[in-house]
Amino acid sequence: MLSKPVLLTVDDDPGVSRAVARDLRRRYAETYRVVRAESGPQALDSLRELRLRGDDTALLLADHRMPEMTGVEFLEQAMDLFPYARRVLLTAYADTDAAIRAINVVDLDHYLLKPWNPPDEKFYPVIDSQLEAWRRTERTTPGELRVVGHRWSNRSYQVRDFLARNQVPYTWLLDTSPEAAELLKAAGDPELPLVVTADGTTLSAPTDAELAAAVGLSTSPEADFYDLVVVGGGPAGLGAAVYGASEGLRTVLIERHASGGQAGQSSRIENYLGFPDGVSGAQLADRARRQAERFGAELITTGKVTGLETRGQARVVRQADGSEIAAHAVILATGVSYRRLDAAGLDDLVGVGVYYGAAMAETPGCTDEEVYVVGGANSAGQAAVNLSRVAKRVHILVRAGGLEKSMSHYLIQQIAGIPNIEVHTRTVVVSGEGTDHLERLTLSGPEGERTVDAHWLFVFIGAEPRTEWLDGMIERDARGYVLTGPDLVADGRRPADWPVTRQPYHLETSVPGIFAAGDVRADSMKRVASAVGDGAMAVALVHRYLEQS
Repeated sequence: MLSKPVLLTVDDDPGVSRAVARDLRRRYAETYRVVRAESGPQALDSLRELRLRGDDTALLLADHRMPEMTGVEFLEQAMDLFPYARRVLLTAYADTDAAIRAINVVDLDHYLLKPWNPPDEKFYPVIDSQLEAWRRTERTTPGELRVVGHRWSNRSYQVRDFLARNQVPYTWLLDTSPEAAELLKAAGDPELPLVVTADGTTLSAPTDAELAAAVGLSTSPEADFYDLVVVGGGPAGLGAAVYGASEGLRTVLIERHASGGQAGQSSRIENYLGFPDGVSGAQLADRARRQAERFGAELITTGKVTGLETRGQARVVRQADGSEIAAHAVILATGVSYRRLDAAGLDDLVGVGVYYGAAMAETPGCTDEEVYVVGGANSAGQAAVNLSRVAKRVHILVRAGGLEKSMSHYLIQQIAGIPNIEVHTRTVVVSGEGTDHLERLTLSGPEGERTVDAHWLFVFIGAEPRTEWLDGMIERDARGYVLTGPDLVADGRRPADWPVTRQPYHLETSVPGIFAAGDVRADSMKRVASAVGDGAMAVALVHRYLEQS
């Protein structure tokens, strides 16, 4: 018989420690075993013993202010023993700033204020949500999946980025390391990157689809016909999937790379409603993905949609592999892609020193390095703040005379308070050079041109919708954004070739039954919250469309 998973609480105040354990046992004793400790070292000893016995730990609830070891220090060490346990910090109101800082140190899942009475309102809902998240986490041993590659290899970067953004744990091995040499020899000197799964299966230079299948991600739909197909897995697409599935629509979401879109790459989103302490893009995307799946939505990874067509009342989505998925309605939530920087030499260095977006897999490599970030909007600012924690210095290059027109005020203030971030206004990248990776950048600024040694360049210079595949099917504006609702109507008249007597619904495209949500829609707000709202609204309009079809 398997032992119950453990809920471990640690607090140096015996009274508080007993109270926490009492409240936990009252609600969770039938399913979980509660272990109580009164110091960080004592709690770590208990965790080591649990680890040796093969017991699992679901929750770590630690007081912040303890004399021998703070709660943050304890959680940081406990992560190595039970990386999938949910981490909750118990703190007084005066310590909330420390708790917020701890979010990035230990990837804190929640902090709970003392006192928590009544527990039915202030304690149990928090613990319930954390345990639900733990139960739905695929708890495989970190490091079972190994990736062997060359340090400056574009495809090695792409493989690591794919795994990181899909939250698949892996161990990265340089091809020059002894362990990598043994794996390469055993695999017969394959083409790099080499991926070795937990059961010893080797994949030589795998495609994203092969990689997804190897790590258990769904790559094909279960059915041929659905109520709703959502194209794109960013905030708008995930919002649509959650609301569609929760309201009884058989829903499938098709994502090309990883859930979360551009927002999923953000190191910290601090102005999203309901998260006063901020949340990383990866955490937000993971929670939304799990929520959609809990309601029954199917999520397809590595699906590349290349066309749309109508067949009677059906709306058919064509994929690059030739397969088709039909549905009563379609929501386009494909978002936008970062615009390429027009500077000599950079195209050849993408993935080997030049990165579009946050490139989470590359952050550890920036330790003690001079890092350059191009862009003046929130995504660039969030990346700079995240990189400043490991880099020697982060240089933000801005074409404009300042950040005020394009970046949120809270983020500008945050950057101003970080000593190793330097903002260079009216400065652009002229060119980049290097042999097998980026080595130098030529910059042009108020003092003329200068060349700097640089191995890391992260680019955030606006975005493009990449909707060329909709040519001849869906009306778009001059920049490629999808026109919807009122934008399709001129002087109160219906758009040309509109086949029904009613006017287009607010988020409906030029084809009835096909809707657009989020950043891909013309004149959208380009914010996470508005994208999620678009997704929810689009589902409501899908219901209206289905009722009248």
